[in-house]
Amino acid sequence: MNTSIGFSKKSMDELSRSQTTEHKSAQHFPIQILLDNVRSMNNVGSIFRTADATNVAAICLCGLTPVPPHRDIQKTALGATESVSWRHESDITSAIQKLKQDGYFIIGVEQVHNSTSLPDFDFSVPSKQAFIFGNEVMGVSDEALALCDACIEIPQYGAKHSFNIAVSVGIVLWECIRDKKSS
Repeated sequence: MNTSIGFSKKSMDELSRSQTTEHKSAQHFPIQILLDNVRSMNNVGSIFRTADATNVAAICLCGLTPVPPHRDIQKTALGATESVSWRHESDITSAIQKLKQDGYFIIGVEQVHNSTSLPDFDFSVPSKQAFIFGNEVMGVSDEALALCDACIEIPQYGAKHSFNIAVSVGIVLWECIRDKKSS
């Protein structure tokens, strides 16, 4: 192994990260995440952390999805519940309808007939997008799917038929942000 390159970790100052209060009030990508009855607090915390890292506008915790503050959410969020705007809606359909009224294009992330494969999806239009991620076992609810403008599916090549929801959020948001930054 060639060690002459001299890799060393960047300091916090070199990373130029904003403070929590600055980040919350800064401009964000016009992207929202809806969690449809996600049960795992660890998944919710991880999703908050990914939402912070990808600079999305907000998270909507729907139905039975647990809400901060909770020790198990905080354990994986590492403070992102303070830097990411979030709200709780008891009903996913009303949450979707509110976003539609605000001009959001609703995208379900689910393995359904007529879905678009993630690499083939054009994230550039429309600019305001909300992604729905479903329950760890049941996926996105039929009620939510009925209100989607599009559905995307992450290609998979192994024996298992799904990714962990927190992993799925990371994959989709990274692809979306990458596409938005290149256009």
